[in-house]
Amino acid sequence: MIFPTDKSIQPIQLAKEVEARGFDSLWFPEHSHIPVSRETPWGGRKGAPPLPEMYWRAHDQFVGLAACAAVTEKIRLGTGITLVAQRDPIWLAKEVASVDMISNGRFELGVGYGWCVEEMRNHGVVFNQRRELLREKVLLMKELWTQDEASYLGEHIEFEKSWAWPKPTQRPHPPILMGGSVGPKTAAHIAEFCDGWLPLGGAHSVDSGLTKIRDACVKIGRDPASIALSMFYARGANAEDLKAHSDLGALRGILPLPSEG
Repeated sequence: MIFPTDKSIQPIQLAKEVEARGFDSLWFPEHSHIPVSRETPWGGRKGAPPLPEMYWRAHDQFVGLAACAAVTEKIRLGTGITLVAQRDPIWLAKEVASVDMISNGRFELGVGYGWCVEEMRNHGVVFNQRRELLREKVLLMKELWTQDEASYLGEHIEFEKSWAWPKPTQRPHPPILMGGSVGPKTAAHIAEFCDGWLPLGGAHSVDSGLTKIRDACVKIGRDPASIALSMFYARGANAEDLKAHSDLGALRGILPLPSEG
């Protein structure tokens, strides 16, 4: 995972090197901008260190991943994560489907609620509505990906019956993976509309999170084994970390790359 920026290695060059070295996947995060007025601590955590400038210098993740798709054949290409609440879901559904087609079905959509109050405010998003906005936007996108005439009616989102193409190569749609820690609401969302979970190694309790997800799946009659586990390692990982999370069922470990140097 890397924030590709105007100061980092070019995404196309990086994708070629990642594939040549036999890695499984390449992941790009996103932030549209960071307001100078920001008071929200990094990640929403009190006492967090200063925010690195890569957060406001990052390329658009879908433009970058489309470019990477054009020069690779095997690696999976993912967003880690997409800030769904502050995006237009109609355009986002089209971007996801387009990158999935360009990559011949190698795209994975990591989603997350987001943490920067000021950034969301500039997008017209009320911070305490971000979770339900994400849910409704993902459900709308699923309609757009799977129905010839798609429509959706929710508490926050209303979308009239419409035609929208392309449809994704992967059917019914690319894997949707929820990033972040897991409480009752997030567990319920993962069980309802996600295919996987992307916790942050060293910051999120994986064991208890998996238990909450399993309970939420059982509650709605879904097989908990249908939820795949992948790990983000923002500070890197050692053999013990990888072994411990592998024993919990993790399919992959996503390691960080510096955005400069």
